[in-house]
Amino acid sequence: MTRAAVFGTGSWGTAFAAVLADTGCRVQMWGRRAELVDQINLSHVNADYLPNLLLPDAISATTDPAEAVRGVDIVVLAVPSQMLRANLAPWVDFLPPDAAVVSLMKGVELGTTKRMSEVIAEVGHISAERIVVVSGPNLAKEIAAKQPAATVVACFDESMAERVAKACAAPYFRPYTSTDVVGTELGGAVKNVIALAVGMAEGMGMGDNTKSTIITRGLAETLRLGVALGADPVTFSGLAGVGDLIATCMSPLSRNHSFGVKLGRGMSVQEVVATTRQTAEGVKSCQAILELARHHGIDVPIIENVAAVVHEGRKPGDVADMLMSRARKAERT
Repeated sequence: MTRAAVFGTGSWGTAFAAVLADTGCRVQMWGRRAELVDQINLSHVNADYLPNLLLPDAISATTDPAEAVRGVDIVVLAVPSQMLRANLAPWVDFLPPDAAVVSLMKGVELGTTKRMSEVIAEVGHISAERIVVVSGPNLAKEIAAKQPAATVVACFDESMAERVAKACAAPYFRPYTSTDVVGTELGGAVKNVIALAVGMAEGMGMGDNTKSTIITRGLAETLRLGVALGADPVTFSGLAGVGDLIATCMSPLSRNHSFGVKLGRGMSVQEVVATTRQTAEGVKSCQAILELARHHGIDVPIIENVAAVVHEGRKPGDVADMLMSRARKAERT
């Protein structure tokens, strides 16, 4: 029996733990709050994040990181991306030397502009052949409801990607493998920022033409940046690219989309944060992604304007005017 540890008791970590359990894995979750850990152990429910999901008996929880990883084959990291470095550092000594280390996180680190796999490698001194990225159109509530979905499991070592894919291949969850870690990871991070822009447009009362335009041009920005970083362009036409982008930009279940809608309706960033319980990764990552793009000389006007709204107080209505007044050019540039 495959044994897995899942660090993080938020929506996606909990849903993914259930996926692993449904394929026959024994799963130990790690959580910071003792009361939530006790709730998972006693009632098999994470009422804070997925109250309608009855967790399989194969899932247990602990606040002890050493206990969580004891004897496991797979370690899954599902904490907020900007907290990964601080969280991972004290866990490193406990990680089994041969375990796959899986990132469910979709962000770029502020200050370093590193992708999550790069942070894992740096902090954990873990080789790239052991680091696996899972990304795709994976809204946690729909997966918790066992609605059919697919994802990409990416690793530089194809056999390691297959190992993790086998562990999470549930009847309702279909993993596809890839060796393009950069493209898979970047697609998951940038789509959160584009979803903020789409949400703002919706909040301002704009329709499907506008939202489709933002999604398509946002994909173009992602592709330009991805190619500059060495990603395979084909990745962005697949599940980790356009698939994840559509789901995140269009679904009311998307935290980034919902955050953007509130901004478009006139709320300030601080006001939205005060009313939002869960992390909208694009809010934190947009500045880091913009810095990454500037470092590589890549033009990303949508990302740039979202960052200006979030960090500089620019009004969402001004963003539309600025984007529409840019100099015309060929679509493929």
